[in-house]
Amino acid sequence: MSKTIAIIPARGGSKRLPGKNILPLGGKPLIAHSIEFARKHSFIDEVYVSTDDAEIKKVTLKFRAKIIDRPAAISGDFEPTITALQHVLEVVEAKVENVVLLQATNPLRPEFLLNEAFEIFKKNNLESLFTVSRDEHKLGKIEDGKFVAFNYKPGQRSQDLEPLYFENGLLYIAKASLIQEGILMNENSFPMVVNHPFTKVDIDTQEDFEYAEYLHNKFIIHNS
Repeated sequence: MSKTIAIIPARGGSKRLPGKNILPLGGKPLIAHSIEFARKHSFIDEVYVSTDDAEIKKVTLKFRAKIIDRPAAISGDFEPTITALQHVLEVVEAKVENVVLLQATNPLRPEFLLNEAFEIFKKNNLESLFTVSRDEHKLGKIEDGKFVAFNYKPGQRSQDLEPLYFENGLLYIAKASLIQEGILMNENSFPMVVNHPFTKVDIDTQEDFEYAEYLHNKFIIHNS
């Protein structure tokens, strides 16, 4: 029987925020939030953490996910996520149909997000899906020391801007067959629009982590 699995890539060598994947957020290591989020969903048959780090492995076992030892050859700073996903599919024994990618650095997600996303994915027989959010900033480039507006004309009201969206990293779903080809997203990938404060959390620095703590305290602890 083909399975749906969740994969959480989590290297140990963060330079800007050392040990970030196991820093305590709301009393739990950062990566534990993604593990527990995945385990809430009955359609996910197994949760795998791909890592090269001994401490992350300890947390993975504590929160009842399975460890995939990531080889050093695909654990470098500039290694794309897709190679970690491909490696997991190569070593797991199960026949995998669908992969849910959850990034440890996006620990906060709306409660029903994955249920809604997976329903869209299955109903429309999609190859891949990813989450996006609208960016309402007035954007531009600097060329030859001058600011060149990109998505607006000077004086234009923000509410009249043409809608632009950013990839927020909350979750990705893809067919295993697509990942095996080295593709997570392509021109046919479905952009699921998510409007929520959690879409602004992607932890790479201490400031990012402190913002995540603020939102966790405001939306999760306050509402629990």
